[in-house]
Amino acid sequence: MSNVVLRPDDMLPLTPAVFHILLALADGEKHGYSIMQEVSRITNETIKMGPGTLYGTLKRMLEAHLIEETEERPDPTMDDERRRYYRLTAFGERVAQAEAGRLALLLNVAHSKKLVGGATA
Repeated sequence: MSNVVLRPDDMLPLTPAVFHILLALADGEKHGYSIMQEVSRITNETIKMGPGTLYGTLKRMLEAHLIEETEERPDPTMDDERRRYYRLTAFGERVAQAEAGRLALLLNVAHSKKLVGGATA
Protein backbone atom coordinates (compact mmCIF):
# COMPACT_ATOMS: atom_id res chain seq x y z
CA MET A 1 0.00 0.00 0.00
CA SER A 2 1.27 3.42 -0.94
CA ASN A 3 1.87 6.17 1.63
CA VAL A 4 1.06 8.89 -0.90
CA VAL A 5 -1.19 11.50 0.66
CA LEU A 6 -3.63 13.03 -1.79
CA ARG A 7 -4.90 16.55 -1.53
CA PRO A 8 -8.51 17.25 -2.55
CA ASP A 9 -7.31 19.11 -5.67
CA ASP A 10 -5.45 15.95 -6.75
CA MET A 11 -8.84 14.28 -7.30
CA LEU A 12 -10.16 16.96 -9.66
CA PRO A 13 -11.93 17.14 -11.97
CA LEU A 14 -14.52 14.68 -10.72
CA THR A 15 -16.74 12.68 -13.00
CA PRO A 16 -20.36 13.85 -12.96
CA ALA A 17 -21.44 10.59 -11.27
CA VAL A 18 -18.95 11.04 -8.41
CA PHE A 19 -19.88 14.70 -7.88
CA HIS A 20 -23.61 13.95 -7.93
CA ILE A 21 -23.15 11.21 -5.32
CA LEU A 22 -21.06 13.51 -3.14
CA LEU A 23 -23.78 16.15 -3.40
CA ALA A 24 -26.45 13.59 -2.55
CA LEU A 25 -24.55 12.57 0.58
CA ALA A 26 -23.63 16.12 1.66
CA ASP A 27 -26.63 16.40 3.95
CA GLY A 28 -26.35 12.96 5.54
CA GLU A 29 -26.03 9.25 5.03
CA LYS A 30 -28.20 7.44 2.52
CA HIS A 31 -28.64 3.98 1.07
CA GLY A 32 -28.16 3.29 -2.64
CA TYR A 33 -31.73 3.74 -3.81
CA SER A 34 -32.05 6.93 -1.78
CA ILE A 35 -28.87 8.26 -3.44
CA MET A 36 -30.38 7.57 -6.88
CA GLN A 37 -33.56 9.42 -5.86
CA GLU A 38 -31.60 12.40 -4.49
CA VAL A 39 -29.47 12.67 -7.66
CA SER A 40 -32.66 12.72 -9.70
CA ARG A 41 -34.20 15.35 -7.40
CA ILE A 42 -31.20 17.72 -7.30
CA THR A 43 -30.86 17.61 -11.09
CA ASN A 44 -34.57 18.27 -11.70
CA GLU A 45 -34.77 14.70 -13.00
CA THR A 46 -32.32 15.39 -15.84
CA ILE A 47 -29.94 12.76 -14.46
CA LYS A 48 -31.31 9.31 -13.69
CA MET A 49 -28.49 7.22 -12.31
CA GLY A 50 -28.95 3.50 -12.85
CA PRO A 51 -27.86 0.79 -10.42
CA GLY A 52 -24.82 -0.22 -12.51
CA THR A 53 -23.44 3.32 -12.57
CA LEU A 54 -24.32 3.91 -8.93
CA TYR A 55 -22.80 0.78 -7.43
CA GLY A 56 -19.70 0.81 -9.66
CA THR A 57 -19.09 4.44 -8.72
CA LEU A 58 -19.74 3.78 -5.02
CA LYS A 59 -17.15 0.99 -5.10
CA ARG A 60 -14.51 3.32 -6.59
CA MET A 61 -15.44 6.07 -4.13
CA LEU A 62 -15.04 3.67 -1.20
CA GLU A 63 -11.58 2.70 -2.51
CA ALA A 64 -10.65 6.40 -2.85
CA HIS A 65 -11.86 7.08 0.74
CA LEU A 66 -14.36 9.68 -0.44
CA ILE A 67 -17.19 7.81 1.27
CA GLU A 68 -17.53 5.07 3.84
CA GLU A 69 -20.14 2.51 4.66
CA THR A 70 -21.85 3.26 7.95
CA GLU A 71 -22.24 0.77 10.75
CA GLU A 72 -25.40 2.33 12.16
CA ARG A 73 -28.70 1.00 10.92
CA PRO A 74 -32.23 2.33 11.29
CA ASP A 75 -34.74 0.31 13.27
CA PRO A 76 -34.90 -3.09 11.49
CA THR A 77 -38.69 -2.96 11.49
CA MET A 78 -38.50 0.22 9.39
CA ASP A 79 -35.69 -0.78 7.02
CA ASP A 80 -34.42 -3.65 4.90
CA GLU A 81 -31.37 -5.17 6.60
CA ARG A 82 -29.73 -5.78 3.21
CA ARG A 83 -29.41 -2.07 2.54
CA ARG A 84 -25.98 -0.54 2.83
CA TYR A 85 -25.74 3.05 4.01
CA TYR A 86 -23.02 5.46 2.91
CA ARG A 87 -21.73 8.80 4.17
CA LEU A 88 -19.05 11.29 3.19
CA THR A 89 -15.65 11.04 4.80
CA ALA A 90 -13.93 14.25 5.87
CA PHE A 91 -11.72 13.86 2.78
CA GLY A 92 -14.79 13.33 0.58
CA GLU A 93 -16.32 16.53 1.91
CA ARG A 94 -13.12 18.47 1.16
CA VAL A 95 -13.03 17.00 -2.37
CA ALA A 96 -16.68 18.00 -2.92
CA GLN A 97 -15.88 21.53 -1.73
CA ALA A 98 -12.86 21.72 -4.05
CA GLU A 99 -14.92 20.55 -7.04
CA ALA A 100 -17.73 22.99 -6.22
CA GLY A 101 -15.15 25.79 -6.09
CA ARG A 102 -13.66 24.69 -9.41
CA LEU A 103 -17.08 24.66 -11.03
CA ALA A 104 -17.97 28.05 -9.50
CA LEU A 105 -14.87 29.57 -11.13
CA LEU A 106 -15.89 28.10 -14.49
CA LEU A 107 -19.41 29.43 -14.05
CA ASN A 108 -18.00 32.91 -13.37
CA VAL A 109 -16.03 32.71 -16.62
CA ALA A 110 -19.17 31.57 -18.47
CA HIS A 111 -21.05 34.57 -17.01
CA SER A 112 -18.27 36.95 -18.04
CA LYS A 113 -18.48 35.60 -21.59
CA LYS A 114 -22.27 35.98 -21.54
CA LEU A 115 -22.79 32.25 -21.93
CA VAL A 116 -25.03 32.09 -18.86
CA GLY A 117 -27.84 34.32 -17.74
CA GLY A 118 -28.09 36.37 -20.91
CA ALA A 119 -30.66 36.41 -23.65
CA THR A 120 -30.14 33.95 -26.47
CA ALA A 121 -30.40 34.92 -30.12
